[in-house]
Amino acid sequence: MQRTLVARFLTLLLATLLLTTFAVRGQADSSALVDDVVITQNADGWWLDADIEFALNPQLREAAERGLTLYFTADLTINQSRWWWFDRSLVNLERSWSISYNALIRQWGVSGGGLTLPVASLDEALALVRHIRGWHIAPAGTFEPGETYQGQLRLRLDISQLSRPLQVNALNSSAWAVSTPWKRFAFTVDPEEP
Repeated sequence: MQRTLVARFLTLLLATLLLTTFAVRGQADSSALVDDVVITQNADGWWLDADIEFALNPQLREAAERGLTLYFTADLTINQSRWWWFDRSLVNLERSWSISYNALIRQWGVSGGGLTLPVASLDEALALVRHIRGWHIAPAGTFEPGETYQGQLRLRLDISQLSRPLQVNALNSSAWAVSTPWKRFAFTVDPEEP
């Protein structure tokens, strides 16, 4: 009887510890957030600009300075609300950047969209990720005039692009949990002029 009670208690204690660990792990960094999102239209289509606040903790900064490539991904969704059915998904995109350091030539680089830009420091590399400019999100005609659309944007450290041994280590460490909460925004397309 006592063994059964002790076994149940230990099982309950282990389950509580695991749930607490995953709950803390799933929370976004409170200092990281999407400040501003601006959607604009021109003849080529729809474009997004955004400003994001986040900082690297000392462990991630040290890993980057030792040559480990850090990957960041911005996730964007835009939906059209419909009262008679589920919302209609119009845009579901990701944009990724990698920040790397070449110790041989002492040069930082930011890669994204097939281009690599050399920068002088880690802070300059992070500035390019923090300020998203000119992201083409949809062709012209995607959004209807006079309609209002709901969107959300977030930025996260993408550990899925790390090598397998590092992914396991990152999953077990809260230092690698850099993510902004989803920033919800809405925009209305101007009605066409007659």
